[in-house]
Amino acid sequence: MVKQLTVFLENSPGRLAGLTRVLGDAGVNMRALMVADTAEFGVVRIICDRPETARRALESAGFGVSVTEILAVEVPDRPGGLADILEALGAVGINVEYAYCYVEPGGQAAIDVFRVEEPGRATSVLLEAGIRVLGPDDVYPAGS
Repeated sequence: MVKQLTVFLENSPGRLAGLTRVLGDAGVNMRALMVADTAEFGVVRIICDRPETARRALESAGFGVSVTEILAVEVPDRPGGLADILEALGAVGINVEYAYCYVEPGGQAAIDVFRVEEPGRATSVLLEAGIRVLGPDDVYPAGS
């Protein structure tokens, strides 16, 4: 499974910059970043090349961070590509808690990130439907 960092971040000027500087100084390269906010705090979700290194660096800098397993799914670049994935999950009662996407440079498809309650079961369902689910070797470079 692919690992995602989740960081709860005070909603104040410069706080996101500080988080990204910590990662940059640790030599961590982000693949995807998603920020959701409320009046007081933000939730930052990050896919990066070295999730454990990133976790340690952020914790050392005083950030509250958790690591969760998510599904990274290749979505065909065609009408209905995302609908096919969501219908396959919905047909067996798997709920998507949240999702976001990114595109790799030169990529021919989007990579959608899904948080579901049963990632192992969801992976099996998608593979049976002929949908490509990415693993760590697909997302992180060799040697990460």
